[in-house]
Amino acid sequence: MTGSDEPTKANAEESAVETARRQLERAAAHLDVDEGTVERLRYPKDVYRVTIPVERDDGTTEMFTGYRAHHDSVRGPFKGGLRYHPDVTEDECVGLSMWMTWKCAVMDLPFGGAKGGVVVNPKELSAEEKERLTRRFAEELRPVIGPMKDIPAPDMGTDPQTMAWFMDAYSMQEGQTEPGVVTGKPPVVGGSYGREEAPGRSVGIITREAMKFYGWDPEETTVAVQGFGSVGANAARYLDDLGASIVAVSDVDGAIYDPDGLDTNDVEDHDETPGMVSGYDAPQSLSNEELLTLDVDILIPAAIGNVLTGENARDVNADMIVEGANGPTTSTADQIFEEREIPVIPDILANAGGVTVSYFEWLQDINRRSWRLERVNEELETEMLRAWNAVCEEYENRDVTWRDATYIVALSRIAEAHESRGLWP
Repeated sequence: MTGSDEPTKANAEESAVETARRQLERAAAHLDVDEGTVERLRYPKDVYRVTIPVERDDGTTEMFTGYRAHHDSVRGPFKGGLRYHPDVTEDECVGLSMWMTWKCAVMDLPFGGAKGGVVVNPKELSAEEKERLTRRFAEELRPVIGPMKDIPAPDMGTDPQTMAWFMDAYSMQEGQTEPGVVTGKPPVVGGSYGREEAPGRSVGIITREAMKFYGWDPEETTVAVQGFGSVGANAARYLDDLGASIVAVSDVDGAIYDPDGLDTNDVEDHDETPGMVSGYDAPQSLSNEELLTLDVDILIPAAIGNVLTGENARDVNADMIVEGANGPTTSTADQIFEEREIPVIPDILANAGGVTVSYFEWLQDINRRSWRLERVNEELETEMLRAWNAVCEEYENRDVTWRDATYIVALSRIAEAHESRGLWP
């Protein structure tokens, strides 16, 4: 599971599609963009729905539903995660595919946005059943994926092993090994070193740059991280190494709090040892909801979507929010944070390390040449700083929020590409 690709919780206020369209419209209001281009970006290019028969271990056959949404490919092949989760819906996949379009554009990557998944609880599948599901899903999607068409990646409920099965199934049907069809694979079959850590590392890099922007000393900065999984743990450890005090972290079962700072390397993340976080011997235990309202300098929501809402936004006591999860802040909460002058660094910038290192992996695969971890981290640092500087320029030159500045960068690049390519008759 990657942070740039955490689950989006159903929320009565706003669906993922509605949020994505609202953010598109806010950015368009600041730019001289052709209305036809904006209208095109309000909708996905294609949405594929497939039925996946799977033989269960007891010999019965069960049918599962899978989706793959393609939003926009004006800048290159579609790119986005595949999740296995019981709450996967077509609308969720469409909304998340739109976010992937913006994320790739703000990072200036030659990709468009996609997202997909299967409606299933992966915890109820054996390893063998999950493999059979994955291989059949790959076959069902084979006509619309490929290294130059659409490159899936791991997400909620999927992992490097899932991607290895997916790649193998595709390759067997193609008659040749095609490692570039997916990213997030184990390095032994064409994956990139540093891929799993990348979303959390990018959250750390962007948080570091935001602290510099506001003149904060890391050693005098307190941080609370909701979600100590792949994204949250790597972000927390990165900031801990900088000297920041990580005072609270959480997993699905609850949070731990130490006003003097936790040793983030001693707390195993939820992916490493489920239950280790909430069961850790810390001075104080909290609920996930209580963590969100702690009096800290920086709050990093890195678990699930829509956790900062109109109901709790006025109770948030952080001086800055850096989004580690996808869509953790609803539009209503965003408005409240804007009124309260609490800066919110958006997900499509902060956690974009995942898709950026996926791009590096794709380059390594199509060139059949692997990179050392040191090169991956150096290149990631360069790309994150380039994106941060582009967003900073818009933020300082316009009277907008950090989110609006980020979307302005993304939309301006997408609109320019659409204008250059034109509209096929």
